[in-house]
Amino acid sequence: MTSENIRIATIEPRFALPLEQLQRDCFPTLGADELMREEHFLNHCRLFPEGNFVALCRDRVIGLGSGFLMDFDFEQAQHSFQEIISGGFYHNHDPAGAWYYGGDISVHPDFRWRGVGSRLYDARKGIVKDMNRRGIVAGGLIPGFAAYKGSMSPHEYVKNVVAGKIQDSTLSFQLGRGFEVRGLLENYIEDEAADNWATLIVWENPSFKMQ
Repeated sequence: MTSENIRIATIEPRFALPLEQLQRDCFPTLGADELMREEHFLNHCRLFPEGNFVALCRDRVIGLGSGFLMDFDFEQAQHSFQEIISGGFYHNHDPAGAWYYGGDISVHPDFRWRGVGSRLYDARKGIVKDMNRRGIVAGGLIPGFAAYKGSMSPHEYVKNVVAGKIQDSTLSFQLGRGFEVRGLLENYIEDEAADNWATLIVWENPSFKMQ
């Protein structure tokens, strides 16, 4: 399948049920309560359709880049995934918010390493630039920690990934897309691979203008 067959579109109600299945396909180690369902995606359509994106291969939903706007307090950065995403419904969305909070980036396993994730990140960056927001903040998973958690702490693991000594399938990719790690989030999400840890990652909009 060539990249010409893959396109990025904004979310629509007809994509909600396929997106629920995509969650199951992409995140087999997550707890059932962490996965978004059809009703969540329908709410994303109502709240902020221009900032939620799907990747399509012809008519098949193969990827998702979802999120919402909010004012993020970096002095009180610790939070859980469910807390900040309002149980998946994105009720923390504030149309005047300074930051885009990245709720989910996911690509179906059959379509990984084909540039789909990069295009979804670019779509997020595009809306942030178009709306003149400060940037993107998110909790980034560290699935590669599963192979190291018996020999090092999550802090040591992330330090090694940032230094390029360890490759993590998620965090290394995010670093390559211009994100930086601002800290670690404890008990962020029910994920046995990472012992529930995540990184606080940030991308600052280089074209942001104070108004």
